[in-house]
Amino acid sequence: MTTSSTPADKTFQAFISVDEVDRPISGEQVPHSTSHQKSSKVKGGIPGQQKVALRLKAQTSRIVSSFKTNTVSCSLQKEFARHKDGIWDVTAAKLALGIPVVGTASADHKAGVWSVDSGRCLLRYQGHTGSVNSVRFHPTRELALTASGDHTAHIWQASVAWEQMVQKGLSSEEEFESSEKEECDESGDGPEGLSTLRTPSHVLNGHTAVVICADWLAGGDQVITASWDRTASLWDTQTGERLQNFSGHDQELSYATTHPIQKLVVTTSKDCTFRMWDMRTPCHSVSVFQGHTENITSAAFTKEEKLVSGSDDRSVKVWDIRNMRASLVTIRLDSAVNRISLSNSGLIAVPHDDRHVRVFDLGGQRVARLPRSNRQV
Repeated sequence: MTTSSTPADKTFQAFISVDEVDRPISGEQVPHSTSHQKSSKVKGGIPGQQKVALRLKAQTSRIVSSFKTNTVSCSLQKEFARHKDGIWDVTAAKLALGIPVVGTASADHKAGVWSVDSGRCLLRYQGHTGSVNSVRFHPTRELALTASGDHTAHIWQASVAWEQMVQKGLSSEEEFESSEKEECDESGDGPEGLSTLRTPSHVLNGHTAVVICADWLAGGDQVITASWDRTASLWDTQTGERLQNFSGHDQELSYATTHPIQKLVVTTSKDCTFRMWDMRTPCHSVSVFQGHTENITSAAFTKEEKLVSGSDDRSVKVWDIRNMRASLVTIRLDSAVNRISLSNSGLIAVPHDDRHVRVFDLGGQRVARLPRSNRQV
């Protein structure tokens, strides 16, 4: 599980979670020896009352145990350090041949593609002239999408098989070069020849303010961008043409996310609302929801037809997208929520302004928190 960083942090850390089986078996009986010992302590009582008391005590024990949940143990696996400014976004994917990678977006105007296995930075993209605010990988192809403070979003090749690309003649469209003097990271293991990409495949240009987030729609043939100009835009990935502009938010947009299977988009805003845009119909219908009292910082779809939203109002909410009248779960917290992240198993990683990270399940139960010495997120 990975989490995004606050602007002050130039590194990010990967943690692994392991389930700890500590849930009592449902309907577990109180051991006979324990019952005998406790019954012997009752003095002067009527035998019938003693049996009732023991029966009620056993039932109460089973009820209390039903509220317990599995806990998750998190341990630090790797630390990735090459960016020279704060990291805004972290995402994970598998490229061709199932290679696991991590993508990072940084205020140093660069994005990175990292090897999960080795911890090395495989590719650095520096085509933007402003802070890189988000990064997403294409669902099936070796492409990456970044949003930037330079008012644009870029689509670029995220392939790390450089020799194969040159042999196929793809280097004529993309500009690759090797850094001549690339310093090593703090561990001394950094590569001396880090591959750098400067030219994107497409520049999505049309917003008049910071593009805070961008994401691929299901299928990968379209992307959505969210901007501080209070609009979201739909783009064709083959041509780079803007297909439609969406307006309606009263303040700057703060995030955009897409459903992994259906063509649904959610945009969040500082106006304390989030909007769900249905791209499955030609009219692109929209529904407006007011579930928070302050800026909604992020949202994410689950595979179970649910939506999770986080806000500066110190809460995280879980919604059923088939019935959004009220949230299913509300998680109350003691600090504002930054960009949340969801695991494939349905765990919610919640990074806070106070530099803490807590992990919850979709039922709202806290199952883990990162170790104190590693809370730099």
